[in-house]
Amino acid sequence: MTTTSFPRLSDCATHYLLPSGEIAFAGKRWRSALKFHPPALAAVEDETGAYHIDLQGLAIYKERYFRTFGYYCGIAAVWADAQNWGHLDAKGKRLYPESYAWVGNFQENRCTVRLKSGQYRHIALDGQAAYAQLYAYAGDYKDGIACVRLLDTGKYRHIDQEGLYIHAGEFIDLGIYHKNIATARDAGGWHHIDRKGRALYAERYAAVEPFYNGFALVETSTGTKQIIAESGLITHLF
Repeated sequence: MTTTSFPRLSDCATHYLLPSGEIAFAGKRWRSALKFHPPALAAVEDETGAYHIDLQGLAIYKERYFRTFGYYCGIAAVWADAQNWGHLDAKGKRLYPESYAWVGNFQENRCTVRLKSGQYRHIALDGQAAYAQLYAYAGDYKDGIACVRLLDTGKYRHIDQEGLYIHAGEFIDLGIYHKNIATARDAGGWHHIDRKGRALYAERYAAVEPFYNGFALVETSTGTKQIIAESGLITHLF
């Protein structure tokens, strides 16, 4: 079954609609609901708490949570209470015994989590740590690379799925890679870098956007907006 054949979430996010426009599940409504995701499960909340339902509109487990979230990579994040977060498998079973202060959604078979000590890391699909290091912050993976903030310097770096740095660059702020180019900020300001952490051009800006089909919107320190090519050449002024 494809995602297009799942019942559609209503605009008010309290019920689901069939292709005919009828309310699914015999008119059932919830306090809040999220979209169905593979494997055909959705997060909902009613007066009993938050949980997940199947394509019959039935809860797939007896437990109730403070909040539940959608399935990604066949795994869903749940917020139990206070600082107790975790993940469920497609049968609604806890993926691992550990409890975290916060968890994200799995992306590319990795998920960022915050330990109760306040430190971040990524875990793999089996719930085990993807690498040994701990960070001040860790973002989602995209195309096999994630941004992390170092505990000692507070600088940002790029890591691969095994936790290895992909280049030697450290930055005050850092974005994810899009078509092998990432946004980065050093002492001079924002710019763009390649996969080896090298600046594409000498200029620095107050703000930059990712490149879109070879060109990016940037803002100078005086507030002027302009379009630059990947070489840094200014091609358009506003």
